[in-house]
Parts: sequence; structure tokens; C-alpha cells
Amino acid sequence: MSAPRYRLVGLSLPVDAPQTALVEAFERRTGLGMAEVDSLQMVKRSLDARREGGAPKLSFVYQLEFGLRSDSSARRSPALGRLEKSGALLPARVLPKLRVERAAEELRVGRTPIAVLGAGPAGLFAAWMLAAQDLPVVVIDRGSNIERRGRELVRFHRTRIPDPESNLLFGEGGAGTYSDGKLYTRVDDEWELPIVRELVACGAPAEILYDSRAHIGTDKLHRVLPALRARLIERGVEFRWNTRVDGLKVRERKGVRSVTAIATSAGDLECRALVLAPGHSARSTFAMLLAAGVALESKPFQLGMRIEHPQELIDRAQLGLGAAAESVGAAYYALVSKHSEQANAAFSFCMCPGGRIVASVNEPGYLCTNGMSNSRHSSRWANAALVTTIPASADPLGGVEQQRALEQRFFEAGGADYTAPAQRASDFLARRESRGALHSSYGFGTVPARLDALLEPQLVAALEQALLRFERTIPGFAGDQGLFVGLESRSSGPVRMPRGREDSRAAGFDNLFPVGEGAGWAGGIMSAAIDGARAARALVERGLVIAR
Repeated sequence: MSAPRYRLVGLSLPVDAPQTALVEAFERRTGLGMAEVDSLQMVKRSLDARREGGAPKLSFVYQLEFGLRSDSSARRSPALGRLEKSGALLPARVLPKLRVERAAEELRVGRTPIAVLGAGPAGLFAAWMLAAQDLPVVVIDRGSNIERRGRELVRFHRTRIPDPESNLLFGEGGAGTYSDGKLYTRVDDEWELPIVRELVACGAPAEILYDSRAHIGTDKLHRVLPALRARLIERGVEFRWNTRVDGLKVRERKGVRSVTAIATSAGDLECRALVLAPGHSARSTFAMLLAAGVALESKPFQLGMRIEHPQELIDRAQLGLGAAAESVGAAYYALVSKHSEQANAAFSFCMCPGGRIVASVNEPGYLCTNGMSNSRHSSRWANAALVTTIPASADPLGGVEQQRALEQRFFEAGGADYTAPAQRASDFLARRESRGALHSSYGFGTVPARLDALLEPQLVAALEQALLRFERTIPGFAGDQGLFVGLESRSSGPVRMPRGREDSRAAGFDNLFPVGEGAGWAGGIMSAAIDGARAARALVERGLVIAR
């Protein structure tokens, strides 16, 4: 029998404490000597910036996993017993096995591939799970691989003419490639660590294994994604770039439909199952799926604007001053304004410390902004989405049309060339156009506009209430140094594809598996990757692939 392993939680140290202090604190807390301990590992580190005496008192809070040597007598230690009783000592995580033996041999019969639509995190990690079972997999994406995609984005910034097929939203890695590779999530799932370990094996920094604000950075993603692709190709995955899916070939028997092939811009592809991971902005794909008989429904989604501040303002408010604050790096925030009688709830989302604002568009004539940052958070600007929730529509694509209408309005308000309309936070509150230069990290430039007049009154009310409340936490947030830039309409997808709770199959289909943000089942890079892996796992474990 293997020796038990434990997780110690809530171990706190000042942020400037030396590394040796962590081991010393562990020994004091547990009463163990390192000679009795087997493989002590840091598994989580989070920043505690709560205020004491009016100023932030910065500390890191750790979670450590460890085992005890087989000859240790500490298994009956009173100190460990007290920690267990208090909830500070828990069983260590047991990681799932990637390979599934049951039913896998049956699925390997024949070489008709499983098709994966979309090379974002949901699609890539669905392919990762399937390839681990030696199943034939073809990943199809309408955009380009990361090397070519980067060149196409340079062309967009030079010409201001977007490519509707390969852009900041479509292509290898999906939209998250150019939204800085944030991996932190509220999801507590057994597949999170195996996925993060795969990313580290592909060159991501080891800190993402334990940092509660895990972040790869757009610059490093450009090296991680080709390495992940190469590892998947070694396992038999085929990639087809610049290939748009235009339709589904469907067979129906006894009221249950099966996808037999997909019609693409490069010809038909037979498949024994289809994993749908289209991303939250694949609007033409949503329309195609609806026409093909795939059930779609409108769901609530988030809408608002990007807000930008000098990073120094955020650092000072969140971390204070001094060497300890400097050692932590660029500060972030996560702010929530609750519902009131006057206005709906609003919150910050996708906060990018030391980042910049980009034009996240895939259709000519529409404007949407997003944020990104590189691994070093080296910009002097901080930005985040400030959004509220829009309710579901009776029309399955009603949310898409709401997005489009506002994106077109903001595009025209900026001059119809991807210049972004902008307004200082103080002027937004005062309902007036901003005067003077509006400095921003946004690459296409800004032009003063009445953003408060471009939005619906209920949205304005929610953002106004949020600004006033956030000002109490971060002085200056709602002042002249805060700048609203363009529209943020792609924080989440407005569509959901109903599917089975246990098997992830689309309603009415036996071999169609909608996953990720575009299917309405995730909300970020990590949750999408987990959802793709889990749906592929269900496909394998339950033997749901139709043999051809």
C-alpha cells in the first residue's frame, strides 16, 4: 500500500520572506522534520493584500503537498491530528489517469477519424484526450496556425482591413491566444493539473503549476502552442488550417441523428464523431448549425466596455508602496458591484495588469475591444472589462444580433476605421464628451465620444453604479485617469447548445459533442480546456462513437 499524502493549507508568509522560510514555517506548523517528509511540493500560492491599519499588509498564502517516509513515526503525530481536525490538513489530490483502457479497443476499430471543429483550448484538449487513446483525430480550424496568424495580424494593424477567417478570434489557440493566456479559474476540477502540466511540458513557465493568478502571456503562448501542436502530431493528430466548416452531413435513424461527414471549404470529411468547439465568436457557424438541425438557445451574456488606468494607480491602491510591493509586480483587481434598486450588477473581467487594449474583431464594420498582456506585464497601462449581464433572448441568435448592433454603432462612432470611441470615466458620470488628448494603449488610436449616449440606459446605469462603488476601493478609478475605450461585447458567448449532463452529447444526436465557450459550457481558457477534455473522456468511456 502506498504511503498517504497530505495537503497543508493556509500557510502564510510575508511576500519578501526568503525561500528557506517556507520550509521552516512548514516544520513549525506540522512539527515534522524534513528527514521524515517525502517530496514536499508547493501546489498553490495566492496573494493576500488585505489592509491593516489602512495600508495593505502583503503576504503569500501557500498550500503544500507532502508524504511521510515509510519509516516515519509521525503518522500518529498529535500535531497532524490537530491540523486535520481544524481543516488545515487535507488528503492530497489524486490525479486521474489519462489513458482509458475500458472500451478503448472497441473505439480503435477502423480509421475513420473523430473530427474536432476549432483549435482553441476546448478543441485542443479534446484532441489531447482522444489522442491519448490512440484514436484518429483531425482538428479543423478556419484560421491559421500561430506562425501565419501572427503575420496576418500585423497586416490588419497596417491596413485596418480584418481577415474574416483568421484574426484575433480565429486561429490556433482561439481568442485566448491574444488575451494573454490567463489560466486562473473558479473551477475546481481533477483535470486542471494534468492540463497545466501538459502546458509546462510545452514550455509554459513552471509558476503556472501553483500560482493562483496563473498567466502564460501572449508572447510565451506563441512558443507554447507550436510545441503543443507538435506533441499532438506525434500522437497522431492531424491539423487542417484555413478550413471552414460549411455544413454537416446527417443521417437519421429511429429519431436519433448521427453526423456522418462535415462539409468544409476544402471538401467533405467523413467522421465517426464530431467535437464542436467553435469559440464564442463563430457567428456564421452558429447559423450553419441551426440550419443543420443542431439545437441552439440564447443564454445570458456579458456586455460593457474596456476601462484603462495607469498601472501605477492600480499598484498604489492595491499594494501600497515600498520594496514588498515592488517585489510582487503589477497589481490586479477583481471588483463586483451588486444589484440594487437603481441598477443591475456589474463586475470587472479579464483584468490585464501591465497590458494593452486590442481590437478583437473578425467581421468588417464592427468594433469590439479586448485586453492582453505579455508575460512580464511591462506596459504602463492596466485594463479590464467592466460588464453587466444581458438576459437571454427568445431568438436563439438574438444575443448575436444585440452584439452586432452595438458593435456597428461603436465602429461608426470611432470613424469607421477601427479607431475606438473613448470617454474618461469622470465624463461618463457627468454625461459629457471628453476634451483633450485621450492617452491609451489601444493601437488604432482613440477619438472622444459620448459612450454614455451609445449604450442602452440600463447598461449605463449599471456601469455608473459600478464606477462609484469601485472608486471606494481604488481611489481614482472613476476619475480623469480612468478611460473607457470602445465596446467589450465578447466577454462571453450569447449561445448555448443543449447537451446531456453526463455524456455531453448534443440534444437529438448520438455522436455530436458541443464543448467550450462557443457551445455555452465554459468561460475562459482553463474551463474551456477542461470542458473539451471531459467531453472527450465521456465519448471514450461510454463508447459513444459510431463505428463506420
